[in-house]
Amino acid sequence: QGQLVDSGGDLVQPGGSLRLSCAASGFTLDYYAIGWFRQAPGKEREGISCIKSSDGSTYYADSVKGRFTISRDNAKNTVYLQMNDLRPEDAAVYYCATRCDLVAGEDVVILAYGMEFWGKGTLVTVSS
Repeated sequence: QGQLVDSGGDLVQPGGSLRLSCAASGFTLDYYAIGWFRQAPGKEREGISCIKSSDGSTYYADSVKGRFTISRDNAKNTVYLQMNDLRPEDAAVYYCATRCDLVAGEDVVILAYGMEFWGKGTLVTVSS
């Protein structure tokens, strides 16, 4: 049974950094586009980043572009989200998934192939 485990959330001060991890077990991440999503209390889930499997292309929502970086380490079967210059409005539960669904500038990026897996979420709190 495949699963994704997202981790790395923590309490951080504004301007701080965190690195989230999305580790797969039971299947190989290589063949999947991986997306990061977040959901703040009272708000809808928002797709914020995506990395393709085919060529490693990356996409970012305008809200995080220039501050967040998505990467993958296929040897470790893990995708990362490096988050810098965190702001109070970045506070949310962050999820990774084997799908991408976000607005990246003028592009709508929707990628989903085969079985869909979601992590259970990791909480990021940004507060002084």
